Amino acid sequence: MLFSHNEYTNRLQRTKERMEEAGVDVLLLTNPSNINYLSGYDGWTFYVDQMLLVFSDEKQPVWVGRLMDAKAAKLTTWLDDDNIIPYGDKYIHSSVRHPMEFVGDVLTQFGYGTKRIGLEMESYYFSALCYEKLRNRLPDATFLDASLLVNWVRLIKSDLEIEYMKTAGKIVEKGMTSAIDAIQSGARQCDAAGSIYQSLISGTKEFGGDYPAIVPLIPTGEGTSTPHLTWTDRSFKHGEMTIIEIAGCYNRYHSPLARTVSLGKPDPRMEYVSNVVVEGINAALDIVKPGIYVEEIEAAWRNVISRHGIEKESRIGYAMGLSYPPDWGEHTVSIREGDKTVLQPNMTFHMIPGIWLDDSGVELSESFRVTNEGCEVLADFPRELVVKEDGYIDPWNQYA
Repeated sequence: MLFSHNEYTNRLQRTKERMEEAGVDVLLLTNPSNINYLSGYDGWTFYVDQMLLVFSDEKQPVWVGRLMDAKAAKLTTWLDDDNIIPYGDKYIHSSVRHPMEFVGDVLTQFGYGTKRIGLEMESYYFSALCYEKLRNRLPDATFLDASLLVNWVRLIKSDLEIEYMKTAGKIVEKGMTSAIDAIQSGARQCDAAGSIYQSLISGTKEFGGDYPAIVPLIPTGEGTSTPHLTWTDRSFKHGEMTIIEIAGCYNRYHSPLARTVSLGKPDPRMEYVSNVVVEGINAALDIVKPGIYVEEIEAAWRNVISRHGIEKESRIGYAMGLSYPPDWGEHTVSIREGDKTVLQPNMTFHMIPGIWLDDSGVELSESFRVTNEGCEVLADFPRELVVKEDGYIDPWNQYA
């Protein structure tokens, strides 16, 4: 187990308190981050149906998943063997039976077939068919939307969670250095992605890395006008800019980081925008402290960019930490106008106030935690536009 028994039971207790407030008798979790958070379960098994059942009056949750993955549950969780209940492969990709029918039977056996059942309706991992099969199996149950119940419990990190995120910060420093080194005129985007992955997963001498919840995002040239492009086999070109958004990951805890690279002297307009972004980030980080509203961070940023004639409608960050693909965000707090969440120590955020124009864009970001008096960034990396005066590389001769 990555955490102590006491930490898991404390998490479970806080979850049950929220369940009681929401009127939920049993909570069915399909988000692998939430399953991990309450049980420790860790495996690449979320491509099939799996659940953690949290009962209001049971000391431990119950893991339900594929039979061949039950040993993974025994190896990674704090649960007793009797609380690991697998279903057979006859339920996998079958047109005549479904894992949610098995889950319904388990709930009936535990006496919860007619209770108030909380579901993660907004989870990536809970389909409309899952909902239909579960309702058909439990016609007398009352179903409630409990999509983000555990996500909110996860908002404030323990000290050990913070240590894992700091380690992820050290890993992302290495990954960003490799990314910048690999981005050269004539070098292929896919080779840069390979260098990034090698660094992020090999980690440091002290700590190996894990796979991040999002693949490296590497828009280049005109592609920098939009944030979520990955890579191609085309080559980087002198005179173009490239955005790098990656994350270090350690024990499933993330530390994202974004920087922008210019091959050759940048366009004066984008150099100006980059400087404004850095100024805005600095101003936003400077006001972070316990007791303020999250929206005050965004206001500090907006005051800076407005003074320079720049506007940005989208949010500039979000809570993050423990996660699995396809996203490292926690889907709770957003750094934007109107979010009146009060900052508390050990909340963690990725602040990424990118500016995307019609034909180009700039991203610089910082992951940070709220401390007792201010904030602490998780990675130590120069906060600036990276300008590289490089020579042309023949993309074929480099393999000779």
